[in-house]
Amino acid sequence: MKILIINTSDTNGGAARAAFRLHEALLQSGIDSTMLVMDKKSDINSIITVKYKSVFGKISDRFISPQLNKLPLIKYRKTATKNFGPFSPQITSNKKLLQTINEINPDIVHLHWICYGFLSIEDIAKIKVPIVWSLHDMWAFTGGCHLVAEQVPPHNGKGMPPCGEMCNKYTTNCGNCEFLGSEKTKDLSFNVLKRKKKSFAKIKNMTIAGVSRWMADCAKKSTVFADRNVVALPNPLNTEVFKPISKEISRNLWNLPKDKKLVLFGAISSTSTPYKGYDKLIEALNKITVENVECVVFGASAPKELPQIPQKIHYVGRLSDDVSLTTLYSACDLTTTPSLREAFGQVASESLSCGTPVVAFGTQGLLDVIDHKTNGYLAQPFDTADLAKGIDWVLNNENYDELSKNAIKKVLREFDYGVVAKKYIDLYKNILKA
Repeated sequence: MKILIINTSDTNGGAARAAFRLHEALLQSGIDSTMLVMDKKSDINSIITVKYKSVFGKISDRFISPQLNKLPLIKYRKTATKNFGPFSPQITSNKKLLQTINEINPDIVHLHWICYGFLSIEDIAKIKVPIVWSLHDMWAFTGGCHLVAEQVPPHNGKGMPPCGEMCNKYTTNCGNCEFLGSEKTKDLSFNVLKRKKKSFAKIKNMTIAGVSRWMADCAKKSTVFADRNVVALPNPLNTEVFKPISKEISRNLWNLPKDKKLVLFGAISSTSTPYKGYDKLIEALNKITVENVECVVFGASAPKELPQIPQKIHYVGRLSDDVSLTTLYSACDLTTTPSLREAFGQVASESLSCGTPVVAFGTQGLLDVIDHKTNGYLAQPFDTADLAKGIDWVLNNENYDELSKNAIKKVLREFDYGVVAKKYIDLYKNILKA
């Protein structure tokens, strides 16, 4: 069985990390897996990129194409909110990539995150073998947004709006797009969704894999994937790497205080991406009652203006390797992921695997990762007082060691490489039999 995993990058972003981990898990399970990317940073032989005959072809696909995909957004620049992440029309075709896929001739093409000009919507229908598509965000079935905007209450375009009911226009027809700030029925979002319906209808064999039950449920409700086979399969984790390390050793490595209770928060661009919930965390930290607490933040450097909270914050910047992450999780007493949007929650699963309980809002993909008051705490969305209560509850818990053990058991049982790889292999076999 030959599997071709396709993702825009091999290292940049949560979807890239998840795609690579699945690739690695499949290899460890004896599957012939290759990963095809546009932006390759690693030196791993089983990860390849498109080979071009000329420098211009490479420049065109890697640099010009992503910029051309932004052109349809120009007319919405003044009205669009920029606080929900990217919006991808995916209008530029990548003929060289399609040629590379056909030359590899895999049994199954496994798509992950394919935006930033990597594959056009129409390109996907030209793939000649069965497709599995792992959804790390909502783009595959929306009119172009990766995380849908809020419908209510309305926002003024200045900063993150209050958390209201999520837009569900992807279940019928997009248009009048809150994300774009558009009041037109047949706007860019309407046309992008129309292209997806037309193009994806041509694909005979495509299975959709939401990385959480919530994401799979959203896909089932969508007008694009309503008639497709949709399953929920989580992101895998290498538990041989993400495992508990001595707290004393870990704190020594990071030069963190040994006499404090440490609360960890992190993600890529953790403090500057509104939906990661940094502002919510700051509110909660002003409400906790536990004393002798300090905070650790990864994924961002210290801002010019430090937040007004009683606790000292240690900013450790971006981390590029799993060993650093493992020691940092192990050094802290709890991890908090106060995300407003979370398709799965890789930070949460990584932390649990290292025996560090997690406090988060009980919503979306995090419901699959955290078991309330068993390996962490799920606060009411998006109640900062309850988030603070959860932090207090974990830090004061007399059965903290039991929480830690439950955390490790959860990951070994549900997210370990071997466990998730087997589920995907069974899925592949069923697709090929059919």
